[in-house]
Parts: sequence; C-alpha cells; structure tokens
Amino acid sequence: MTDLDEHTLLTCLADAVAHARYWQPPDEADVLLADPVVAAALRPVAQAVVGSPTWRWWTSPLAENAQAHVQWTGQYATDPPRVTGAAEGLREWRRETLEAERRTQEWPGDPAASGSGPWWSTPAERRVVATSRALPDLSATQLMLVEDEMGWSQALVRPLGLVRPPRVYEVSGPQAWVDLVNRYPLEVSRSRRHDWWHTTGRVGRWFVPDWQAVAADHDAVHLSVAAYLVTPGRALEVAGGATVVAGWDPDATLWLTDLLAPAGEPVAWERYDDGGRWRWRPRA
Repeated sequence: MTDLDEHTLLTCLADAVAHARYWQPPDEADVLLADPVVAAALRPVAQAVVGSPTWRWWTSPLAENAQAHVQWTGQYATDPPRVTGAAEGLREWRRETLEAERRTQEWPGDPAASGSGPWWSTPAERRVVATSRALPDLSATQLMLVEDEMGWSQALVRPLGLVRPPRVYEVSGPQAWVDLVNRYPLEVSRSRRHDWWHTTGRVGRWFVPDWQAVAADHDAVHLSVAAYLVTPGRALEVAGGATVVAGWDPDATLWLTDLLAPAGEPVAWERYDDGGRWRWRPRA
C-alpha cells in the first residue's frame, strides 16, 4: 500500500468525524462498515494507518506546550475562548443538566417514542474552553477534526499556554472513560434515553461524568485520536447502567479549571476547495 501522508490521513479522519451522529440510528454507511466482511477487507488500511508516522501522535497524551483554540468566524460564528470562569461555567453546566432531567421526566418511557434532548456527554464550549494541538502545517487539529461541523471555512486560531503544570486525565480508550464515569457518575437517563437508544439500541439507565466533580481532581481531560476511533458512539457498561462518549472532537482537551493564558496573537485561517486544505491568511 502507498505510504499515507499526514494530510491524507487527516482528511479521511475529518470526513468520518464530521459525519458522527449521536442522535439518530446508524445510517447505511454505518451498517455497511460494521459488516464483518467489509471490516476484514479494510483491515490492511487500518494496518497501514497504524504503521504510519502519524499514528505516533494519534496515540500520544496531551501536548502541553502546543495547545490552541479555534474560534469559528463568518456564518455560525463562535465566541473567543474565555480563559477565566471555569468553575462558574461548570456550575451552570450541572444546573442545566439537572434541569434537562427534570424537564424530560414526563416524556414517554418508550425510547422509540418521539423526543430528542441533549445528546452530548461533554460541557458546552460556552461553559469550558476546548483546545487541540498545533501541528507543523496546521495550527490546531480542531480546524479539521470537528464533530457536527457547520461548514465553516474561516477561523481565528489562538495559541494558549499554561500558568502551571496541569493535572490531566487521559481518555486513552473505552476503559478510561468507563473509569471516569464510575468515579464521578451523574445520571442523565431521562434526557438521553431517546437519542442514545437510536444510536446504540440500548434501553436502560445512562450516565455521564459529573464534570464539576471531576474538576476537583483534574484540570483537564484529553481524548486522544486513537481513543476517539474506538470509544464514541458505543454503549459502554458502567455501574448501574451505561454511558456514551458523544460531542467530543479527537485530540480535543476540555479545560475544567482556569489554567490557560494567551501565548501569542490569533492567526486567521481559511479553508479552500482543494481537498479541504486549510491555509493561514496573512494579516492586512
């Protein structure tokens, strides 16, 4: 098999990430790729990916000295990173999560009934800052690797540094996520039962990490690319029920405490049509 360069691998991964859907049943492509015959035919591709130099950073932990935040501009613009107020944001996240549980308690118990609520298992970015690593030719992997993407073609990327060494929890695979939920459980069965049943086919109780509680022991939680390939979208058994990783970009780090500080000027990036490649735009 021909050697796989980094841009080719990132482009293929970006396509898969952009089509992740945790609020609907598996589509035709999902069903086809789950077929054992198709999986066997694709095994040489997987072996080529694992054998590529790119795979080394796909399995690596948080790159502490190479973190950046992506602020989308243009249509569907997002806000710049808020590097203070994480504790307040997590309190609000917990309040909103419990309110969603109360609001959906009257929904039908049948998960196949009409109804859709929150489907993600992470705090919204307006509550905490999310970053990803900078690469030699891409100042943030999140420019390309973003779930539920809105067709963005412009962004400001801000490098961010750390005010002290962080306490990092690494989600390196399914078991690490299960361990996190078991240690800091928060039940979300009422609000997630419809969407996650559509995605996984499982009926029962659902849990996510209590992120406010996680913040007492960890400053940040990082999901490696390798872990992303085997963890999200699956019903993972935990004490008392199950959990799903949903709404989390590969290599993204969630910052649960105020540990970030600006480390340079923001840089404007644009996406062009030649294979979805991003280029930095010189300032006028």
